[in-house]
Amino acid sequence: MDRGGGMLMYYRRRGKQQTLKVWRSICTACLLLRDMLWCGTVTQQTAHKNTMVICVLGRYLLKSSLCSRSWCRKSSLYSAGHGFQPEEIREKLRAFPGGAVDLLTQGETGLAVLTVNNPSRMNAFSGAMMVELEERVSQLESWTQGKGLIVRGAAGTFCSGSDLNAVRAISNPQDGMKMCMFMQDALTRLQRLPLVSVALVEGRALGGGSELSTACDFRLMTPDSVIQFVHKHMGLVPGWGGAARLVRLVGDRHALRLLGGALKVDPELGLRIGLADGVLEEGAPQDGDEGAALRQAEEWLSRYTKGPAEVIRAAKRVVSSGRELPLTEALRAEKEVFGTVWGGEANLRALAGKTKHK
Repeated sequence: MDRGGGMLMYYRRRGKQQTLKVWRSICTACLLLRDMLWCGTVTQQTAHKNTMVICVLGRYLLKSSLCSRSWCRKSSLYSAGHGFQPEEIREKLRAFPGGAVDLLTQGETGLAVLTVNNPSRMNAFSGAMMVELEERVSQLESWTQGKGLIVRGAAGTFCSGSDLNAVRAISNPQDGMKMCMFMQDALTRLQRLPLVSVALVEGRALGGGSELSTACDFRLMTPDSVIQFVHKHMGLVPGWGGAARLVRLVGDRHALRLLGGALKVDPELGLRIGLADGVLEEGAPQDGDEGAALRQAEEWLSRYTKGPAEVIRAAKRVVSSGRELPLTEALRAEKEVFGTVWGGEANLRALAGKTKHK
C-alpha cells in the first residue's frame, strides 16, 4: 500500500476509535447515574436532568469527532491533479464583469433566497457572477441555522446560461475546461448543501440556467415558464453537471430526448416526466406584485422545512448520501448522521411529549 493509502486507512481507524470513545463515555456516565439513583444518592428528577445533559453533550462530541468524515467536509470535485486551480480560474472569470448573485438569509424561518441578477442579459452568468455564485455557496455552507433555499432569477426570468461575451473570450478548450470544472464544483456543492432547495422557474431557464435548476432538490414552475437544454444549438453538451443530474431526475430516455431534441419543457411536460415538482397558481403576479411567485414558493417549501434545523439538515444529508454513495457507504453515512440527532434536544423533546404518532 502506498503512503497516501496508508494515511487514509490510519485516519479512518482513528475516526472510528474517537467515535467509540465518545459512546463509551456516554454509556459509563449513564450507568453511573443509574447506580446513584438506585443507592438514593440523587433524586429521579436530578438523574433525568443529568441524563439530558449527557445526551446533548455526547451528541456534540460525536458530531465533532465525525466532522472529518466525507459527509461533513466541504469537498471539491477536482484537485490540482486534474488541473483545477480555483484562484487562477477566479481571476480569469473576474475579467468579465456584470450582474450579481444576491443572497438573502432569513434567520427566523431558516430560509434563504439566492437570486441570479442580470436582467439586461436575461440573467445570464457573467464571469464575475460565476465567482459570486461560488462565494454565495460558501456562505450557505457556513450558515448553520439554515433549513431551506430558493434559487430564482430577477425580473421574472430564471437564467439563460452563460453570457456570450464571456463565452467568446474563453472559447479555447483549456479555458473552457477550467470554467467547466469551476461551475461543476460550485453547483455540486450547491446540491450537497444541508438545505432543502427549490428552483423557482419563472420565464425561461435556458442552457446553463436549465443546468442550475437541476442542482436543486425540487423545481417549481410558473404557468408560462419553460426549461430548455439548448446546448446542441450552440454545438455543445451540458458542462455544468446538468446532463448527469438530468439522467438521475428523469431517466436516460427522457434525458436524451431533452438534450438531443432541445425540447421546450413546459409545466405540463415537466410534471409528466418528473422534472417539475409543482406549478404555481395561474396569474401569480397581480397589480405589479412581482413577489407573489416567491411567496408561493416559500409557502410550498415551508412544508418540508418545518421543525428543528438540525433535524431538517440531517434529513438532507442522509438523502444526499443515498443519492451519491454506493449502498454500503450510504448506510454508514446514515448511521453517522443518525448519531448526531439521537439524544439531541429535538429527540428528547419528542420523547418527553410522546409526539411520534401525533
